[in-house]
Amino acid sequence: MTVLNKKIVPPHAIRTIEGLRDTGYDFNTAMADIIDNSIAADATRIEVFIEMDFGGAITIYIADNGIGMDEQGLDKAMTYGSPQRENLKSLGKFGLGLKTASTAFCRSLSVTTRNSKHSPIFKARWDLDHVAFVAQDWELLYLDPDERELEILEEVSNRGAGTVVTWEKIDRLLKDYQDPSGVHARRAFEKLIANLEDHISMIYQRFLDPNFADAQNVTIKINGKNIDPWDPFCTLEPETELVAEEEQDAEFEDGTKTSFVVRAYVLPRKEEFSSEEARKKAKLSNNLQGFYVYRENRLIHYGNWMGMYSNEPHSTLLRVEFSFDYLMDEAFNVDIKKSKISLNSDLYNWLKDQFLPAPRRAADERYRKGQKKSVKKVTKGAHDSSNKGIGSRQKELTMSEVEVKNKEKNEVEITNNKGKIRIKLPVLDQAKEGEVHVSPVDSLEDGILWEPALISTNHAVRINTNHPYYHKVYVPNLSSGVTIQGMDALLWALSEAELGTVNKETEYHLKEIRFAVSRILRRLVEDLPDPELGNNEPD
Repeated sequence: MTVLNKKIVPPHAIRTIEGLRDTGYDFNTAMADIIDNSIAADATRIEVFIEMDFGGAITIYIADNGIGMDEQGLDKAMTYGSPQRENLKSLGKFGLGLKTASTAFCRSLSVTTRNSKHSPIFKARWDLDHVAFVAQDWELLYLDPDERELEILEEVSNRGAGTVVTWEKIDRLLKDYQDPSGVHARRAFEKLIANLEDHISMIYQRFLDPNFADAQNVTIKINGKNIDPWDPFCTLEPETELVAEEEQDAEFEDGTKTSFVVRAYVLPRKEEFSSEEARKKAKLSNNLQGFYVYRENRLIHYGNWMGMYSNEPHSTLLRVEFSFDYLMDEAFNVDIKKSKISLNSDLYNWLKDQFLPAPRRAADERYRKGQKKSVKKVTKGAHDSSNKGIGSRQKELTMSEVEVKNKEKNEVEITNNKGKIRIKLPVLDQAKEGEVHVSPVDSLEDGILWEPALISTNHAVRINTNHPYYHKVYVPNLSSGVTIQGMDALLWALSEAELGTVNKETEYHLKEIRFAVSRILRRLVEDLPDPELGNNEPD
């Protein structure tokens, strides 16, 4: 191929700088991208000031005591697609985050910086209105710092090296309120700050925790409030279990070698936490289960199973740490916002097929132990109406006579229209006042849903509350007495029909029918939602 000519074709300034406002940042992710730059600059102190004036205008300052920049360094930092950092471990990855994260919410981005105590202070600004309506080109403004920026820089840097990032002309943060400074706007503003505090405590947990030795220690404040680290794995709780741990080596096509660590934690049930404060801090909820992926100790992804499974209550107690270094960026396809990742197929299959099955079983087992207690509590008295209703009709509906032959061995003799037969049947004493014809129990042999029984001479049915059908169909309808009576009546009738027709030829087949129906029902209700009850409710 013959090259006829060469041209440098720079991007259109106005279209590009406006278009890059729509890269999909949310506020928390954008702020984290700015803080990444502070950590990459070796800051040990980061302070965020989010201020609203009397007219509702918002200004944001993010300040640090990092290494700062000279004029040439500031030029590079403000360039869209700035040069790659020498330290490839840096949290700042693509050279776009400072600009795109900021202008996603503001039309004026300024950076004020100095690189030593005796160096001059430089301030550069991207003003989107200046680019669009005045220069109509990539014209970066150099200005004198204003009084507030100087005040913050001196305070946070202790009159040494440091940087202040300033957002002004913020136009995409709060929705348009009729009164931008009114009570509703103020409440939204306060909620915005509270959500940011939670986000920062999670994303930078390892940097904020002075006991975590593998990450540089950083203090972060928002409007003067210290942000404490949030540990998603509740590692200090005595009942937290580390149920699986793997360190795997990885080698790429170019010969690069690295490793990654995966750890699966099963958290305590709510009643197992050491204190109410610890329970609340754990934030047990459906949308916080799953993977917690750390790149160079910075959390970049959390709260789901990356397409392997859907979030569902049985996995609420399972949280899985995945820690890797910058060498695995391609394997994770880390995006520009460092907020979304996807796994290559080998890693995906290893996690799903080999690593996760055992931790999922452990979490499910712990969840169900608490679920049994909760079901027992919420179903107390739920079958009283059924007992009364069936008791009032028992004499006219029974199809057999049952005589106990050996109570200890649960041996009875059934007399029905087929003749007489000796079988094994649960023979129980009454555990509560009034006649018992429907008895909920924690489990039944072979996991069946129901079985006939004899309770203080009454023909009865025992119902397995641990069967998914009971949990997913009975429990959500506890407030509807008629529905519960109807389902109880059906199972009691099936039990009575079994006693009324059983003989030597049909005994085995009737048990098999119960087993088969119970198995089919288990499969049919798999996709029904789990009810939220007792100790398994999210905060």
